[in-house]
Amino acid sequence: MLIVKLVDHIFREMESFWITSAINAIKALSYLYDLLTFPVYLILQRPWEKRKASRRIKARPISKSENSITYRSIDSPGAMHIKLEREKVSTLEGILLWVSKIHGEKKCLGTRQILAEEDEVQPNGRIFKKYKMGDYRWKSFVDVERLAASFSRGLVENGLTVHKNIVIFAETRAEWMIAAHACFKQNLTVVTIYATLGDDAITHGINETEVDTVITSHDLLPKFKRLLHVLPGVKNIIYMEDQLKQTETNGYKEGVRLIPFSDIIVAGNTSKAATVSPKAEDTAIIMYTSGSTGVPKGVLLSHKNIVATLKAFCDAVEIKSDDIFLGFLPLAHVFELLAESVCLLTGVPIGYSSPLTMIDSSSKIQRGSKGDASVLHPTCMTAVPLILDRVSKGINEKVKRSGPFKSAIFNFAYHYKLKWSNRGYETPLFDKYIFGAVKQILGGQLRLILSGGAPLSPETHTQVKLCLCVTVTQGYGLTETCSCATVMDTYDRSIGRVGAPTTACDIRLENWEEAGYRVTNLPNPRGEIVIGGENVSVGYYKLPEKTKEDFFQEDGRQWFRTGDIGEFHPDGSMEIIDRKKDLIKLQLGEYVSLGKVEAELKTCPLVENICVYGDGSKIYTVALVVPNHHALEEMANNIGITGKSFEELCEDPLVEKAVLEELIEHSKKCQLQKFEIPGAVKLCPEQWSPDMGLVTAAFKLKRKAVQERYQHEINRMYAS
Repeated sequence: MLIVKLVDHIFREMESFWITSAINAIKALSYLYDLLTFPVYLILQRPWEKRKASRRIKARPISKSENSITYRSIDSPGAMHIKLEREKVSTLEGILLWVSKIHGEKKCLGTRQILAEEDEVQPNGRIFKKYKMGDYRWKSFVDVERLAASFSRGLVENGLTVHKNIVIFAETRAEWMIAAHACFKQNLTVVTIYATLGDDAITHGINETEVDTVITSHDLLPKFKRLLHVLPGVKNIIYMEDQLKQTETNGYKEGVRLIPFSDIIVAGNTSKAATVSPKAEDTAIIMYTSGSTGVPKGVLLSHKNIVATLKAFCDAVEIKSDDIFLGFLPLAHVFELLAESVCLLTGVPIGYSSPLTMIDSSSKIQRGSKGDASVLHPTCMTAVPLILDRVSKGINEKVKRSGPFKSAIFNFAYHYKLKWSNRGYETPLFDKYIFGAVKQILGGQLRLILSGGAPLSPETHTQVKLCLCVTVTQGYGLTETCSCATVMDTYDRSIGRVGAPTTACDIRLENWEEAGYRVTNLPNPRGEIVIGGENVSVGYYKLPEKTKEDFFQEDGRQWFRTGDIGEFHPDGSMEIIDRKKDLIKLQLGEYVSLGKVEAELKTCPLVENICVYGDGSKIYTVALVVPNHHALEEMANNIGITGKSFEELCEDPLVEKAVLEELIEHSKKCQLQKFEIPGAVKLCPEQWSPDMGLVTAAFKLKRKAVQERYQHEINRMYAS
């Protein structure tokens, strides 16, 4: 046994020696390459211009007092903003009519064809259903306008325009946008409800808005078999058909009409019904918030709010004539809806996808077939931080499994690119030969990822930007501000910030004395973020007291108190540093930002998701951790625990202890204070999903729901 260990040790030492030698040789070659090519890259890439553009002033204070400071963008309206003003386009109905004339037969909305669903035998003998898929089929801008017009007239023909509100409860797809724009043509208000919400939240949204008609899809229709008995007002359900299967319409509540989506369009094709054009002040959408702190609230968004945001986004984001957008986030989320509306406005084709079919390795793609991204070759997409965190961890895991030599090469290339990127240079050879394979996962042409919905960690921002060879543009906004507040400048090379105020709004910081956030703080002003402008909603649906609490009018402008804490940097860009509801005070008087601690610990390879809890009567916090399967099993092997299932590992006290030690080490690397580091952990084997009610449809933590579900474990952690 001793001889075997000795031989193994010798081989490991030899392998390490050869890897180190090879890396040193590569480093020497890279130094020589840098020396020879530096003058060329200096002239061609002009890095000083990039650094100067990144540092430029983006917003300035327009007013300041002891209690508040207000910032405004220094940028002028862009070309699209000016065109919309000149053409007096002020509603979403007007936008679709206008762009259909401009872009005509250009591709607008694309849907991937599903040719068949076939059984595929896995290596372990199990059989999974997989899609045999074709190409994208496209509807032109003229087609989309025509279909929306027909659907709008079809609604009239079927007597479905009597009630002002109409619910869309469906996955992200072309029919969602067509149905929404059809409603706008009749001045109906679209009520958006996430497809992933639980039954209680769905029922709340439908009943509160008193709709009689719901537009849904083949996959979601069966939910209404059990829901209709608690939805007394619903009399009509329009369902979007499936590409392969017939929709089963038996077994639903008596007296409720079930109408195929295509039948509404057919009825409208020959109808002479008139449209009822909306005004700018009319409510276009009642968008239900994701409900991270309780029952979802319906936010009233007018055509004026949405058009103001579209103008601002066109000013902030560089849009190219050959761009293609990959649409997959929920259209019921204000961020995705506004991003896709920018595409409609600027003539960018939208190809629809889903997590089940997006990449070649997605769960519904046949072995050897291509995912949606490989067929579509998108240049732009939106993402929420949770998705980008998973991309980052996936890259790390793949590198780790590739073996010590390839791993060492990749790490050298990563740090080499990081060094030159920080100086304002690009690394075309490394991008092609080292990072090219990673880039191909999303089709090889991606240039821009728009991140929103929550703060993106600097580590994830950097890794995704470098490894996917893309620009990651982070923004900040809320449903109440129509997704619009700040957007990173096109040339901003910083990380960890959300950009400067857009041209649609002003941003004010107000003192929050309780936690010591003041506009007089040095070196930068800090405070609660308050947003004012045309993009700000008039308030919440049927919640006058809550509206009065969060919204107010000043100098003819509507303002919204966000509850988020921001810090403005000297160039006018903002950083989100805290949230009022996330701040707790421990027994010894220290304030802990739970959201900040969670954001740092999510970058630990062991953590898939995490909720940090603090009790004001205790001196430390505790953490509920959903571990990464692969990383947890690897850790268990390292401490000599084998042959256990994932659930058994999560219950093992030794594994729990090892995870806590790893989190403590990671916390120190992230420079968390001692009182911020969790003192105990509980490993949760179940993935937190919107269906469980523990995260929102945008995957934000529902902190109270998590606490209630795991109260026993929280008590146990504190007792220990």
